[in-house]
This record gives sequence, structure tokens and C-alpha cells, in this order.
Amino acid sequence: MGYNQALNVYKETRVKTASQGALIVMLYEEAIKHIDAAVSLLDENLKKDPSRIEKTNNHILKAQEIVTELAASLNMDEGGDIAKNLMSIYTFFLGQLSSANFEKKPEKLVSVRSLMEQLLSAWTQIASSPSAAEKRGQIPAGINIAG
Repeated sequence: MGYNQALNVYKETRVKTASQGALIVMLYEEAIKHIDAAVSLLDENLKKDPSRIEKTNNHILKAQEIVTELAASLNMDEGGDIAKNLMSIYTFFLGQLSSANFEKKPEKLVSVRSLMEQLLSAWTQIASSPSAAEKRGQIPAGINIAG
């Protein structure tokens, strides 16, 4: 078994055995990683290497897919105001990401990243709380981190 294959098996096992909170944390971390990559590519001069435009686009699209997955996993029936507020935030994120992708300007990506960092911090605390630890191993239907 090669290194990449072993790494993929590890990642798959990590996702399959993670709690719901841990999966949400992983999604935020992955979205931030893609936003960082897009910002890095946009900070470089795109005119020197037009192939960076496609790479930037792919990173932003991946971040959008993750935000869409986060929004789709919300339980609007039981989530109350928190679910409604998160849906509004995710809708804002999607609009900013789309606009940033169209304009090829990093400012909107940076603002989304900053807000995602704050939400990641909150979800990290929630996922590591004692009540979350009791639910480890339960995988919610509807979260697709493999994307």
C-alpha cells in the first residue's frame, strides 16, 4: 500500500468515526484551507500566469461546496433561531465567495475567512465539550466531507 493510499484510508476512517461536531470542525477547517489557497493565488499576479485563475476558481468552488454542505446539514425544524442564523450566515458566505470568484479580488475571501475562523473556534469548543464526547461515533446523515 502506497503512502497516498494509506493517507486516504486514514482520512476516510477519521471521517467515518468522527462525531457530528468533529465533522463540522473538519468542514470548517477544509473550507478555510481552500479560501487561504485562493487568497494566496489571488495575491500573486494573475496576469503573469493565467493558469492560476482556474486554480483559484477551483479552490473557491470547493469552499462553496463545503458551505453548501454545512447549510444542507442544518436541522431547521429543531434548530430554532441558531439554525436560521447559521443559514443566513451561510447564504452570506456563498454570496461573498461567488462575488470574490467573479471579481478575482481577495478582500471578500478574507472577510469570509475571518468569520469562518470565529465559527470554527465556537464549533471546536462545542465538539470538545463533555456532552459532545458522549456522542462520539455517531455520524449524522447528510454530512458529506469527502465531497
